[in-house]
Amino acid sequence: MEIFDFVVIGGGSAGYAAAAGAAKSGLKTVCIEGGEEVGGLCILRGCMPSKTLIESANHFLALRRAKEFGLSVGHIAFDSWAILERKRQLIGEFAKDRVQQLTDGRFEFIRGWAEFIDSHHLKVKLRSGGQEEIEGKTFLISTGSVLNFIDLPGLDEAGFLDSDAALNSDRIPRSVVILGGGAIALEFAHFYNALGVEVTVLQRSNQVIKEADPDVAEALVTAFRKRGIRVICGTKLKRVERTARGKSVWYEWNGDEKFAAADEIFYALGRKPAISGLGLEKAGVKIDKQNAVAVNDRLQTSQPHIFAAGDVTGLYEIVHIAIQQGEIAARNAKGFMEGKVSAAIDYRLKMFIMFPEPQIAVVGINEREAAERGLEVRAARHRFNDHGKSMIRGEIEGFVKLIVDANNGEIVGGAVIGPEASELIHEIAVAMHFHSTAAMLASIPHYHPTLSEIWTYPAEELAQVGARSR
Repeated sequence: MEIFDFVVIGGGSAGYAAAAGAAKSGLKTVCIEGGEEVGGLCILRGCMPSKTLIESANHFLALRRAKEFGLSVGHIAFDSWAILERKRQLIGEFAKDRVQQLTDGRFEFIRGWAEFIDSHHLKVKLRSGGQEEIEGKTFLISTGSVLNFIDLPGLDEAGFLDSDAALNSDRIPRSVVILGGGAIALEFAHFYNALGVEVTVLQRSNQVIKEADPDVAEALVTAFRKRGIRVICGTKLKRVERTARGKSVWYEWNGDEKFAAADEIFYALGRKPAISGLGLEKAGVKIDKQNAVAVNDRLQTSQPHIFAAGDVTGLYEIVHIAIQQGEIAARNAKGFMEGKVSAAIDYRLKMFIMFPEPQIAVVGINEREAAERGLEVRAARHRFNDHGKSMIRGEIEGFVKLIVDANNGEIVGGAVIGPEASELIHEIAVAMHFHSTAAMLASIPHYHPTLSEIWTYPAEELAQVGARSR
């Protein structure tokens, strides 16, 4: 039985970052991955393939709007097989790079499924056949997440798409009903609508995008409806039926039973931590009420020598946070062996970004979170329809919002819904990293005309907040 200082279960973003960091620090490290493909959710079935499809949709949407800019492009069309093939080629390259990273000899890499025997031992069922046992001084659980299915009568019988299937299908339906109101649901709503598909979104809660404030979420719904996307919130899903013309989703809304019909149903009701088969109970690792692996701010589980990172913790399904968690877990694994676990993760700069049209991006805390924490804040907004560069671009939906501590004017959060939101939000992340105030941000010259200069308007409005106390 081979003994390792650090045993990583899962070779995705968190797992790779942790294994690489641990090996660099001198720990004898092994990474175990049992999936059919190597790379993790982001590379194989998440952010990278979905954004590749969305990029094609964005260009097609621009062609559809050509007349607004005095351009004539003639007849336009898309080739769904070519869109899919471009995605396959790009993702193949990304996955190939990850395989090379995992197998370059810095740490051992085993293809198989791991299960705890006790808190220091694993049995690994090898993909090549057979089984072996491994002893570890410290561990990291980074097995990611899987699709979360609810009991919806008739769904299986009618058939449906999920994100995994849609990312590998060259069939574009004429109409689709999307179940869900999170990032996957709304990004695919944008993708299909841009290609001319009739789209209906059914959201169970009263707001799409739980990570954002209501004003941000409502702005996206408004923009979607202008594009012809039906968005219905506050529904209770009842059943699914297959009909001669397609499929129908029956739901309750405001006390009435209604239905939405389409050629296809897209299931996007979230994911859940992938903990099945790990034998966590044998290791004494506790899970929380959401069936996620419970961790502290040092990424330790209920067993202090066993750490967890990434989606399996149920905290934030975001790649850069998973990487940060993995790196800190590796540092603390070494610290545990030396008798000092000191590195704590700080989520102050947490970001959430979505890539529909318009894009959405948030950083730090929002107004709702501030209220829940009892933090007094001030917020200021500036709309893109009153901003020169966005008007030139013909992208006037949405706004930027800056949130500051009411006592000292320090920026504690920001949000963008509008053009290039995924890029614009990083200006606020950098400002927050250096604990900047709104006055500091307002004092920085911004080139005109640019999208970035829109931040100067809410910054100037909030510049006096906290000035007296200083």
